[in-house]
Amino acid sequence: MGDVVSIELLLDDETQGSVRADWEHLARAGHSSLAAHTAPSNRPHITVLVRQSLPLVDFASASALLPVRVMLGAPIVFEHGDRGVLARTVVLDEALLAVYNAVRAAVPPGEDAPHTDPDSWTPHVTLARRLRLASLDDARALLGPERVGWAVGLRRWDSRTRTVTTFG
Repeated sequence: MGDVVSIELLLDDETQGSVRADWEHLARAGHSSLAAHTAPSNRPHITVLVRQSLPLVDFASASALLPVRVMLGAPIVFEHGDRGVLARTVVLDEALLAVYNAVRAAVPPGEDAPHTDPDSWTPHVTLARRLRLASLDDARALLGPERVGWAVGLRRWDSRTRTVTTFG
């Protein structure tokens, strides 16, 4: 998809810390992990919307619904050949769906990335990209337990300009 703009839900400090701990466990064991990406903009999040372009939008209605409780569930893998993206599922409930719908209502019509399209959105928190599927069992064993946390804010990430705008 090239350069994109994404709208992401940010996690509270405790939940963010537990995801970063999973990143570190994977990295220390020699697996692919988002711990290797040390840019300040790299933080655990739930992607709500991805498009190739998106004008600046007011997300006050969506931000007003925060915080919302989120359940970080079992690991999931999005396979790509002999590798995959390892993530934690995020249980979709009414409160999270309300935030998703408020974000979508705030943006003009456009072409969404398949994983954020209304018919196929799979909320998740990414732990590793390009993880070798042969090491999947070992990687899963390194992860902490399922946990309840909070989504507390929204941000806009523009990969072309490498800028972050936070809301709420």
